[in-house]
Amino acid sequence: MRWRETCGVAVAIALGAFASEAQAQSPYIGRPATAAEIAGWNIDVGRDGRNLPKGGGSVSHGREVFAQQCASCHGDKGEGGLGDRLAGGQGTIGTPRPIRTVGSYWPYAPTLFDYIRRAMPQNAPQSLSDEDVYAVSAYILNLNGLVGADATLDAKSLSAVKMPNRDSFVGDARPDVKK
Repeated sequence: MRWRETCGVAVAIALGAFASEAQAQSPYIGRPATAAEIAGWNIDVGRDGRNLPKGGGSVSHGREVFAQQCASCHGDKGEGGLGDRLAGGQGTIGTPRPIRTVGSYWPYAPTLFDYIRRAMPQNAPQSLSDEDVYAVSAYILNLNGLVGADATLDAKSLSAVKMPNRDSFVGDARPDVKK
């Protein structure tokens, strides 16, 4: 029995020393993040377009980027495949078989930019330039009939796109939820 206790104490001491050494070597444990580290993660875009970056992109450029980066999952025209359907479905949300797409369900266009920039393409998130994200956003909105084929979107014009389902969401009436 003494042997087990001695070995247990020795193992605990060794693990404690190893954990202390690992923590001392890691730059992200035990210290506040720097402003530069925080800025690298602070890429959220508000539904009103707050924090959209400079730049812009056209539907025609978006068609090219979509073909190269998105069509293998979402289909050539956003009809879906391995990935979600992105286009169509307008007028189906209130039916027994709603089709939830960017054009039928999403309430704010800037959140499309935010989602694409953060999460797409799925195999390489955050790999598209801001111009490419604006362009893909423009192309997807065009597929849904929300911007013209000759549109070029930037922070101001993307924020001005009124999504068909914007006013169909019900607010959260709980008093602890910010409006």
